[in-house]
Amino acid sequence: MTSEYIPSHQRTCVEHSLTLRGFRVLAGFCMLAVMLSCLSGCNYLIFFGYLIGGPPQLEPVFEKETNKSFTDRGVRVAVVCYADNELKYQYDSIDHLVAVGVAARLKQNHVNVVNSELVRVWLEENPDWDTPDEIGAEFDATYVVYVDVSDFSLYEHDSRHLFRGRTEAIVSVYEMKADGEGRRIFNYDLSSEFPRLGPRSASDVSYDSFRSEYLLRVSDEIGRMFYPYGSGDDVGSGT
Repeated sequence: MTSEYIPSHQRTCVEHSLTLRGFRVLAGFCMLAVMLSCLSGCNYLIFFGYLIGGPPQLEPVFEKETNKSFTDRGVRVAVVCYADNELKYQYDSIDHLVAVGVAARLKQNHVNVVNSELVRVWLEENPDWDTPDEIGAEFDATYVVYVDVSDFSLYEHDSRHLFRGRTEAIVSVYEMKADGEGRRIFNYDLSSEFPRLGPRSASDVSYDSFRSEYLLRVSDEIGRMFYPYGSGDDVGSGT
């Protein structure tokens, strides 16, 4: 049995291709060796973990402090936000917008959330509501996230031509009991500022665009108290 004849010019192309492929593999190993030479100890594990599964996930502060999780089986979460009339006069429906944003971020991260529109309707029909656990009892929630906004602004201090979002709020969580009563199990002082590196000119971005961007930002800042997030998620977000 004779071997198949391969013309010399084809053999040359095949040999060249194999040589080039081998060079690329060797270059890749060399690059990896250089990177590993800069690491020591447990950094090797972090490096390989990053290669396999992406950046490490940070544990949310709520889970750290309470050993509870919004993603546990059977858990249902309601979100309600409070802002006084002065703030709502300056920024129409700011309480509802924040609540909708936070609820949306939780839902995107696999939390079973009460529909924000249902909560809004209940609040309007019950203007004399007094405590967050009333909302929890009404919607059979396991937890109620209560965001008490004391200050909110979209402008740089003493300027109507520069945008910089700011929020001061207390974020609390009430755990509901079988009898419809709730107890506060979590409290966090939120102080948000965006962009951190400097304000944006109103000539570069419209009011509506910046408001939407900042509401997404502050909603995610609150949401991260309750779901894991990547350690590098804030990279490039300061401007």
